[in-house]
Amino acid sequence: MANANVAFGLKPINTAGSTPATSGTNAYFIDSGASAIYQGSPVKAVNGGEIAIGSATGDTVKYVGVFAGCEYVSSTTGKKVFSNYWPGSGADTNFDIIGHVYDNPMQRFIIATDATFTDRATAIAAIFENTQLDSGASGSTTTGNSSAKMDVATLDSSNTSLPLKIVGIQADVENEDFAAAGIPMIVMINNHALLGADSEASAS
Repeated sequence: MANANVAFGLKPINTAGSTPATSGTNAYFIDSGASAIYQGSPVKAVNGGEIAIGSATGDTVKYVGVFAGCEYVSSTTGKKVFSNYWPGSGADTNFDIIGHVYDNPMQRFIIATDATFTDRATAIAAIFENTQLDSGASGSTTTGNSSAKMDVATLDSSNTSLPLKIVGIQADVENEDFAAAGIPMIVMINNHALLGADSEASAS
């Protein structure tokens, strides 16, 4: 049978070596002209001290973490807005736009696959391989959720420029049909922007 999972981006579950809990979020600035950023989307650091949505595949992007939501002052009502996604406009530019990001480099996330693994053995064999995102920069303006999925076709054992490293499979009785898309894989971010000497991404 098909899996119940649909695209939901990256959901934090725990940190490597820790109890089953996330390590929380930290606040970052968002430019008022930045493109929409959806909950569960990986975000990059850009010159100027702000965060922005990455690319559809995430290939070679140094991500700072995964977007949890934001707060800003509405340009229409003058009131503070708390939202699970940044819509790309509508903020009073006299006030900061703050995005909350799961930015611990050791954070682990669940992401649904975009295609079948064929069987469980093939999925297990993919653990510790690297992979791209599918639809990593898009999402729903209705739910505010990211549409990012894990791109099964791009699995690679050595290319760490790919944005995700697979570290496990989430046990889930509603999503265990390995012959269908939607398998919940556990991943971590490769080339994290907060690690290493070259931590700042370009403005592109």
